[in-house]
Amino acid sequence: MKMIRFRSILGFVGAALLSGVFAVGQEPVPPAAAPVPSSLLSAKKLFISNAGADSGLFPHPFSGDPDRAYNQFYANVSSWGRYEIVATPEQADLVFELQLSAPNGPSNADKSKGASDPLPMFRLVIYDRPTHYVLWALTESIAPAEMQKTHDHNFDEALASLVLDAGRLTKSLPNAMH
Repeated sequence: MKMIRFRSILGFVGAALLSGVFAVGQEPVPPAAAPVPSSLLSAKKLFISNAGADSGLFPHPFSGDPDRAYNQFYANVSSWGRYEIVATPEQADLVFELQLSAPNGPSNADKSKGASDPLPMFRLVIYDRPTHYVLWALTESIAPAEMQKTHDHNFDEALASLVLDAGRLTKSLPNAMH
């Protein structure tokens, strides 16, 4: 009787171990996508707000002036043809607030401990104009560079990525770009 009980327990443990091995080899099931606020998809009128750029970024490392990002962003979003761009926030359904920041932080930080030197970044905050609530926020870091030309290229690339992310989020891009 003891032998049978021992074999039963051994068989149960073996089966549990084998099922654990098979479970480890399976891909984890990703959680269901959380909903995107409906006003991001139904808005018709948009105000683009220039929240500015931190000091010390123009004319070096980036050429131009602090309005460079706003002007480029405005032109790109206008080219979507999705929104009527309005002159005041009161007329808008959504407000896109663009800011270029140069965050303070560690110098030569230890990435193995979760810290790194911060990079300049674009932050786009999307507000529901009637309620003034933040609906979504997107950020895009600007890669470091040594030469002015590369700094400017990285600036343009990061801003283009931010525009693309915003367009995908709001379903504003042609189907080929989604």
